[in-house]
Amino acid sequence: MGHILWVEPIFHEKIWGGKRLKDVYGYDIPSDQTGECWAPSAHPSGDNTIIEGEFKGQTLSKVFNEHRELFGNIKDKEFPLLIKIIDACDDLSVQVHPGDEYAHIHENSLGKTECWFVLQADEGTKMVMGHHAKTKEEFVKAIENDDYDNLLNSFKIKAGDFFYIPSGTLHAICSGSLIYEAQQSSDITYRVYDYHRKDADGNERQLHVQQSIDVTNVPADIDQNKEFPQTMLENGTKTRYVDSEFFKVDRYQLNGKNVIKNDEPFMMVSIIEGTGIFEGNEVKKGDHFVICSDQKEVTFDGDMEVMISTL
Repeated sequence: MGHILWVEPIFHEKIWGGKRLKDVYGYDIPSDQTGECWAPSAHPSGDNTIIEGEFKGQTLSKVFNEHRELFGNIKDKEFPLLIKIIDACDDLSVQVHPGDEYAHIHENSLGKTECWFVLQADEGTKMVMGHHAKTKEEFVKAIENDDYDNLLNSFKIKAGDFFYIPSGTLHAICSGSLIYEAQQSSDITYRVYDYHRKDADGNERQLHVQQSIDVTNVPADIDQNKEFPQTMLENGTKTRYVDSEFFKVDRYQLNGKNVIKNDEPFMMVSIIEGTGIFEGNEVKKGDHFVICSDQKEVTFDGDMEVMISTL
């Protein structure tokens, strides 16, 4: 019998956060301005605690560092991936993330390529991805002139949409979104624009304009119209959203008993809808766990939607 690590989410309050993480998932959030649930996560800013089993009370990073055999003996210096659920009650800043090389040199961190699956979106909700500048000079001029209306590429989104956001992509999640995010395990964000909004003390948030100019891809290379391969399961379907050098992300829509093989170093699992039984345990939306490499197959039984991310 292999190892399954059930983790306790960690929450982060944000100036743009809300209370949907409580309303939708029943989480005990710190306030009605909670923007992010991190789980599974082994990042120092949100290191999940194992809540039962052999490693109960230990952090995911500790188990990863001391029992690398449970993670396929991968050579990564740190646990490589991070999952979030993001509640945007207000617009997030317009931002960009560096790639591995720039992040290593300037931040001593992994870079941050990420992806989003839209769990919920209010009517008319938009997203920013990419920009219209053709040259770096044009890009810099738009920033200097505060001309974000013409610079930014924005469009409406709906529940069920999926977007891959490589490092260097200018982007912003907007008000009315509930997002599942899979990403490299990095917390490096460069804000280029934050709508000149102020906190309770009357201060604008710190911007990182030069870093943003350094790392933003110009021209933007955005592909919004991808088709995603689907596989029929015994009782449901599997949709492969991304298979990149950084991670793979699958959505399982299950309506009965399904045995899922595991030949990965680990599988990061989030129940995003429904209820059922997983390996003899009752599960519900909002549960998160890691299937280790020594657990070669698992059984889900129930009506649920499951996101699974791995290397």
